Amino acid sequence: MLEPTELLYAYAQGYFPMAIPEENDEIFWFKPDMRGIIPLEEFHISKNLRRLFNKHYFDLRINGDFEGTIRSCANREDTWISEDIIKSYCKLNELGYGYSFETWRNGKLVGGLYGVAIGKVFFGESMFHTETDASKIALIFLVEFMKENQFKLLDTQYINDHLKQFGAIEIPNEKYELLLEDALES
Repeated sequence: MLEPTELLYAYAQGYFPMAIPEENDEIFWFKPDMRGIIPLEEFHISKNLRRLFNKHYFDLRINGDFEGTIRSCANREDTWISEDIIKSYCKLNELGYGYSFETWRNGKLVGGLYGVAIGKVFFGESMFHTETDASKIALIFLVEFMKENQFKLLDTQYINDHLKQFGAIEIPNEKYELLLEDALES
């Protein structure tokens, strides 16, 4: 298990951990040359998703079932979320740094995401859904929370087509480190 102080220090320096299944789930530290972020002021939501969010189709919760969220994120064929990663982030949750933004339907966890909050930065780790649009609604919920609480940086580590639809971009690590420093000092 990773110690909370080690994890928090690494995030503050721009690193994040991933377990490599091919290496017996050994944990390695990553700091990509190009970093994925979602600029909060450019966060884009389709009209249909905005309508679904406003209809309150899903029950939204923060840390309603943190461990259930991270385990659901890990429940896929190819995952970097090992048992040590799960235990480490559950400890961060207990200490007030690990957060899950969840979508529930009929009393069941159907989507969500988890990550780490330090200062005015949210370091997104992973998302999952078992119902259509459930993870997208969780992301909107996270961004609304971040805006309400004057967060400055939403780190997605890498970007993919799913995140690009919300305005995710890649920036050089040097620029990321400046944004990170500013958001941590806020």
